[in-house]
Amino acid sequence: MSDKNYLTVSQLTQYIATKFEKDPYLHQVYVTGEVSNFRKRAKHQYFSLKDDHAVLSGVMFANAFNQLKFDLEDGMKVLAIGRIGVFNATGRYQLYVDHLEPDGVGALYQRYEQLKKQLTEEGLFHFDPKPIPRFPKNIAVITSPSGAVIRDIITTVKRRYPIVQLTLYPTAVQGKHAADELVKNLERVSAHGDYDTVIIGRGGGSIEDLWPFNEEKVVRAVRKMDIPIISSVGHETDTTLVDFASDQRAAT
Repeated sequence: MSDKNYLTVSQLTQYIATKFEKDPYLHQVYVTGEVSNFRKRAKHQYFSLKDDHAVLSGVMFANAFNQLKFDLEDGMKVLAIGRIGVFNATGRYQLYVDHLEPDGVGALYQRYEQLKKQLTEEGLFHFDPKPIPRFPKNIAVITSPSGAVIRDIITTVKRRYPIVQLTLYPTAVQGKHAADELVKNLERVSAHGDYDTVIIGRGGGSIEDLWPFNEEKVVRAVRKMDIPIISSVGHETDTTLVDFASDQRAAT
């Protein structure tokens, strides 16, 4: 048989890779599985996704991996978005992951616990709380102008200590812009410098609703405050990371 009938390994592998590249169904795939064989590397990350019957090799390049808002761990169930391609050097097909997030209802709880652990180990929550003035004259309130928190505070102050001057800093307490607004108004209150106490809060809700009060930038901004700050987020059973960074916690 003539040699021209034989393909080199490289030629055959490239042919297979081209088939993968031209298949429109493999340009973007959505896969759920359990992370396996993950060990964090300095740059690109390599791991497998598996279920009870199969294993899929995966790679996530540094620019995509650095966008993750949680710590990837072995055994974690995840949702992955990427494309299927062939790595010619090994002849192995794999998932090139562009986006990754924890799977299931517990995803936010997982992010919460990871950030809580990180900030605790950093020592951010180890501090002597500033004393809350017993008879404050000026109180800054960072919350929604239409929520239950400000109405409750106004009602309570009128009944128990009407001479207090309240200043509301209207703030979104839910949604994608809430964290930035919370940080901005914390900085505004701090720059004003004429308040005895600060109250930051919102009413109760799901973990998704309360999430801005678990954002790292908000927690750090609360901790930086020189003015005594009271966290009033959610109900007694709700706990956010802002609670740990505040000088006192009060249920809404």
